[in-house]
Amino acid sequence: MKKLTFLLPAFVLLAGCKTMNKTQMGTGGGAVVGATVGALVAKNSVVGALIGAAVGGTAGYFIGKSMDKQAKELKQSIPTAQVERVGEGINLTFDSGLLFALNSDELSDSAKENITKAAEVFKKYPDTYLLIEGHTDDTGKDDYNMKLSKRRATTVSNFLEDKGISKERITLKWYGETQPKFPNDSDANRKLNRRVEVGVYANDQMKKDAQEGKIKDDQGS
Repeated sequence: MKKLTFLLPAFVLLAGCKTMNKTQMGTGGGAVVGATVGALVAKNSVVGALIGAAVGGTAGYFIGKSMDKQAKELKQSIPTAQVERVGEGINLTFDSGLLFALNSDELSDSAKENITKAAEVFKKYPDTYLLIEGHTDDTGKDDYNMKLSKRRATTVSNFLEDKGISKERITLKWYGETQPKFPNDSDANRKLNRRVEVGVYANDQMKKDAQEGKIKDDQGS
């Protein structure tokens, strides 16, 4: 079952979504991610959520332009993180090895510095939601990994709140080892699977403003 999460095609995941149990996904609090089905289509739920949250059309174009600027700022502020534009949102991935010591949920000093920088960017774009996810590799027991991924996602969320990010903007999810980005067949790949991801996507007000043409190409500059 540990391997199947990575290998199963999207249509099988969709067919089985009604039978998901607590070992496959944890979730808690904050903003509602309106992309449950979309989240299952991709190899990881952040990407699926961003695709599912897309508006499309002219409104989507303006949202995307705003996200382009935010993604550029995140890349400049946090060069050690992976920043990708996905649909009308942003997928920000922190390497857990840089955030936490092995089997720990305590942030390193460098992690605190990087997340502080991310918070400063997020505060400039208050019309977005943040989906924070914790993931592990397949080393260790399933239950332990699920709890560890929850603790790490919660730690990042709490730190962002301490830096001025509203709790109402944040949704937490944790998946333990069930959503690897890469096969857990080498130390290098396992390291990449030990991660915290942040999805950035438009809230209802931003979507409304985009649909009404109130978002300009120079927003966020």
